[in-house]
Order: sequence, then C-alpha cells, then structure tokens
Amino acid sequence: MTLWVFVYKSIVLKAYLRREMQSLSNILSGKQDAPEHFMFSNRRKDSTKKCSKELLQAWKHQILKQSTTGLALLSIVSSTAPFIGLFGTVVEILEAFNSLGALGQASFGVIAPIISKALIATAGGILTAIPAYSFYLILKRKVYDLSVYVQMQVDILSSQETLNYPREVF
Repeated sequence: MTLWVFVYKSIVLKAYLRREMQSLSNILSGKQDAPEHFMFSNRRKDSTKKCSKELLQAWKHQILKQSTTGLALLSIVSSTAPFIGLFGTVVEILEAFNSLGALGQASFGVIAPIISKALIATAGGILTAIPAYSFYLILKRKVYDLSVYVQMQVDILSSQETLNYPREVF
C-alpha cells in the first residue's frame, strides 16, 4: 500500500512541479500574468484583470492541500508499524512462557522456535516502517519544492499588484 501511495503521489507531484516551474518561468519572462491553473483562466484571457492577494492565497492553499493528501497515511504507517511488530513480539513471548509452563521444560529446542517467531513480528514492523518513512520524507521534500514555486508566484504577482496601483504623493 505504501508503495502505491508513493508511486501515485510521485507522479502527481512531478506533474504539479513541472506545471508550476513553467508557470513561474512564464510569469518571470512576462509571457503570462497569472499562474497556470484553472482558477486563473479568466485572468489569463483578460489582461486587465489582476489577481488579488486573497485569490492567490486561496490558490496556494488549494495546491498545498492537494499535494499533501496521502502523506498522513505514510506518516501513520511509518510511526505505528514498529509498535504493531512489537505487540506481535510481546504476544509471541507470552505464548512462549505459556508453552514453557505447560511443558515444564526450558530447553533451547523449545524456546528457540517461539522466540524466532516473535522476532519475525518485530522485523516485519521495522521492514514496513523504513520504506514508509523514506517515502514520506521524499514526498515531503517534493511538496516543499512545490510550495516554494507557488510562494514565489504569489510573491511576484502580489508585488506586481502593489506596483500597478497609482500612489499619491503627499
């Protein structure tokens, strides 16, 4: 499951990053005066309409919300999987003590298979958590990169809006 979340979000974030990098490049070169997003389609057609700071902030929040979906799942899996594995280990060790009490023996041949089974539960939890946490960090970095491109567009367009208003001289 974590692999599918990672693959899907990687593809989506790559497309978002490509779009926002191109949009920023176009804004900086003067080819467009609004971000490449459906919220601004009317403003790109009519150059007299300017983007308000509120609209830019709403766009930024929408992009960041869309880009972070699925990250909570990876975070939860990576933080809870070791505990689930530890719980399995505790259950298996309790079963080992139960078997020891029932058999009345404490030989290595009796204890070793049960302890081995218990450690497999711990290893399973750790092997689940490590990729999930790694995927989470990789995607979190991509979301950060996306947020930087979006924030740069917001800053540039907000400063242009301020510069376009005539100032009264006192």
